[in-house]
Amino acid sequence: MSSPKGGKEDGFMTEDKYLEGVLREQTLAPGSPELKTLQQHRKEVESLLREEFGISPKIREGGSKAKHTMIKASYDLDLTCYFPHEEEEADKSLKEIYESVEAVLTQKYKTQRKGSAIRILDAEEETDFHVDVVPGRFVNGEDGDVFLYRSSGDKERLKTNLDVHIAHIRDSGVVDAIRLMKLWRERNAIKVKTFGLELLVIKLLKEKKKKKISEQLIHVWEEFRDNAEDLVVEDPANPNGNDLSELLNQPVKAQLSSGAALTLQTNERSGCEALFGKLQTDDEERTAALKRITIGAPAVAKPWRTGE
Repeated sequence: MSSPKGGKEDGFMTEDKYLEGVLREQTLAPGSPELKTLQQHRKEVESLLREEFGISPKIREGGSKAKHTMIKASYDLDLTCYFPHEEEEADKSLKEIYESVEAVLTQKYKTQRKGSAIRILDAEEETDFHVDVVPGRFVNGEDGDVFLYRSSGDKERLKTNLDVHIAHIRDSGVVDAIRLMKLWRERNAIKVKTFGLELLVIKLLKEKKKKKISEQLIHVWEEFRDNAEDLVVEDPANPNGNDLSELLNQPVKAQLSSGAALTLQTNERSGCEALFGKLQTDDEERTAALKRITIGAPAVAKPWRTGE
């Protein structure tokens, strides 16, 4: 990857320092307005579901927050609502469970179906709350594998496991690359689902976890550009039972390939700052650094180095 404009080893910012800055700016810190709002909606949704279904469903967080892949440009909270295998709701079909949860949510929100999830929006202004509710039923007991209803696609249900998904992505060793690739997707309007993109990055970087982040991105883009037709992913929770090919259909592969080709050309010509934009905090940090030198203040900690 070419350095950002002016990014040399002579005191200017290097490409990896720049990418570190991008990650920092895309981090939603604890207590940030965005996370506070997410938690407020989480409490409201859980309260609504508890009023209707009592204590029986297991409600917990998933999505980018649980997987540590959240970025400001594209974040959400998956709130799962899984019913025990042996209880009254288990007598309903998966479709009936899905629709009963949706009916409860419509008491307060406007809803939008998204595959196995239900997106909630403001009932009047249709503001996106970045929260997806995922109804389901445990295969056995009250934990482990679950069956989910699919409101779209050829199969009406799929078998999966939230814990396996979270661990596979959170502990992949390439979370920073995933976050930057999500930002790349947003900036280039690439229509690839988050789960498919996460699985692709993990697969392509399996042998490159120790490489610099800039080298990891170049490798992923080169694979997208040169080998798009060969891109495939598997559900880590059910590799033989769930067909994820729709996540990487021909239009998606074409977008990944053309987007990556343009990205590599832009990077070679203008550097990575042209890909992700100028850091908004550059001037602030330089001013703060000068003040620390002047008054002998301690350096500011950099929590983004250790992830989210």
